[in-house]
Amino acid sequence: MSTGAPNKGGAVASRFSREGLILGSVRGTPVILANSWYLIAGATVLIFGPQLNSIYPQLGWRGYLVAFAYALLLLFSVFIHELAHAVCAKIYRWPTHKIVLNLWGGHTEFDFDKATPGRALVVAYAGPLANFVLAALAYPLQLALAGPTTLNGAIALLLTNIFIWANLLIGVFNVLPGLPLDGGRLVESIVWKSTGSQEKGTVAAGWAGRIIVVVILAGAVLWTYVQGSTPDLTTSFIVVLMAGFLWMGASASIKGAKIRLRLPAILASSMAAPAVSASLECSVAQLWSLRAQYPSEPIVLCSADGRPAAIVDEFALSNVPPSVAGRTLAHSVARSLSAGAYVPESASGAELVQYLSKLPDKDYAVVNSRGQVTGLLSQAKVVSAITGK
Repeated sequence: MSTGAPNKGGAVASRFSREGLILGSVRGTPVILANSWYLIAGATVLIFGPQLNSIYPQLGWRGYLVAFAYALLLLFSVFIHELAHAVCAKIYRWPTHKIVLNLWGGHTEFDFDKATPGRALVVAYAGPLANFVLAALAYPLQLALAGPTTLNGAIALLLTNIFIWANLLIGVFNVLPGLPLDGGRLVESIVWKSTGSQEKGTVAAGWAGRIIVVVILAGAVLWTYVQGSTPDLTTSFIVVLMAGFLWMGASASIKGAKIRLRLPAILASSMAAPAVSASLECSVAQLWSLRAQYPSEPIVLCSADGRPAAIVDEFALSNVPPSVAGRTLAHSVARSLSAGAYVPESASGAELVQYLSKLPDKDYAVVNSRGQVTGLLSQAKVVSAITGK
């Protein structure tokens, strides 16, 4: 891992400081220790510290240090897992934004724009494979530490065993075939390859993730029943927490994919209400004449260069006294548009949504190929089309 370049460090820190501590960067990709990680570290110390002291009473307060060392080993395992994702993504030249290590383990954020089913699988399975490699590399150390030993040797063997099993569990758990787990990319890729739609694959993988949650919960209850015991509070809490995380992740994947499926239908020309235009410098009396011709269409005011600059406020327009309508300028009864708050009729999909998201306006003028105003696009209507609500 390398630290960020000095001239970029401030920008990175200001961008991600709210998420947590920036540990450094890997070839320009920030590595962030999220604030939520301290919760899992604290829980690990509080749960395993007393257990270690019961096994090795001579440890005393140092038992909590050993438990914290376990938390750090788990953090290292998760980091290597996410690093493997990031390295593979960079090999395929996918823009990689950040690696976040958090309460749930971690995640690597990158763009899928250049993804194919095969490449998505490679990037997804690189993480679990890295954990299996870590477990294999630690195995010779386990063998070397086995047998009669000192207290320090016993602690080293215990941490080595924990490290091996943690990496095996992380690897095996993440290959389960359902999002948000890495194995969900297998389901996604199969459906993606057969339908030609990554979004449909993501929806299928999200539902597979939900099924895995149900199986995990049912399996935990059945195991307790078979053992003839009552559920352990700590174990139950961990299982419910993990199931909740998986369910939320699967649901978020389904929701995001459904939004992307709706994007092609979002076309400025078809979603805009018909509108008419007038000069920003015309009078209210002239606007009244235009309103008589077009009783229901919104009126967009354009500046001298023909660009949309404001939208007439109907309430203000109707309340101008007739005695001053001829000398009251149109812009006095209009609300201004941000610079660039207009789109061509042909604008559509993700490109249109991304552009509109950068503007603070609630309405946007729609213009034809000649720059003439033809409609008014409502932000609420675009949001409704995206969310399906």
